[in-house]
Amino acid sequence: MGERPEELRALIDSVRAQEGEPIEVAVVGNGAPVTGVPEGVRTVDLPENLGIPGGRNVGIEAFGPSGSEVDVLLFLDDDGLLPNTDTAKLVREAFADDEKLGIVSFRIADPETGTTQRRHVPRLRASDPMRSSRVTTFLGGANAVRTSVFAEVGGLPDEFFYAHEETDLAWRALDAGWSIDYRADMVLFHPATPPSRHAVYHRMVARNRVWLARRNLPAPLVPVYVGVWLLLTLARRPSSDALKAWMGGFKEGWRTPCGPRRPMRWRTVWRLTRLGRPPVI
Repeated sequence: MGERPEELRALIDSVRAQEGEPIEVAVVGNGAPVTGVPEGVRTVDLPENLGIPGGRNVGIEAFGPSGSEVDVLLFLDDDGLLPNTDTAKLVREAFADDEKLGIVSFRIADPETGTTQRRHVPRLRASDPMRSSRVTTFLGGANAVRTSVFAEVGGLPDEFFYAHEETDLAWRALDAGWSIDYRADMVLFHPATPPSRHAVYHRMVARNRVWLARRNLPAPLVPVYVGVWLLLTLARRPSSDALKAWMGGFKEGWRTPCGPRRPMRWRTVWRLTRLGRPPVI
């Protein structure tokens, strides 16, 4: 969005410092012109902010239909930084070693303290961020995706704008037979900031929870998933303003179109359960 020019340049420099074959870089200006980037960087200027998934989908297409010009796409937040020069090498090795690996989620660490927040470990058992494992979702601003995943299951859901778009893609990828790994040795430095800093956070988190269930879950699980998250939200005792926004988003999720419905198979439900995160929580 053009708000972090110095951080963006540092990120690009860290990508270009990676060992091995050079990495093609694209920067999408999501409602803002792209300026001050090094020569050779592909740029796309969008006249309006399409949101996180919409902007990333445009970035995918910058490398051909479904990213077909390359084998793997990295998605990195513009205020992130790759502190190690072997991350791209590890990514290439991971995909080469496992032909059914579709998505890799990096470990996000605060550059000041080196700590990883629990919410940045994409599994329920998040107490040990240094443990790599198979997971059922991934982190949107620090990941690598095999482009054949996009070719098979489609891109991120544009209509979500912000929140839970990664889980929507993850569930579709898992249902198609792909796997997702969380890799603690692939690190992105990113400042430790709360997601609630975004004004739209509470409304869109609630709305997109409902949309996620309506789009992807077998019909009997839709009310269970949404009901569990409603109870968990109330148990956290949000402020009155946050609760009002959350309930507004919850109602919006039921009343508005959520996009195409493609319920996952029951064997995918069982696969998610075996991986430690049944799709009801």
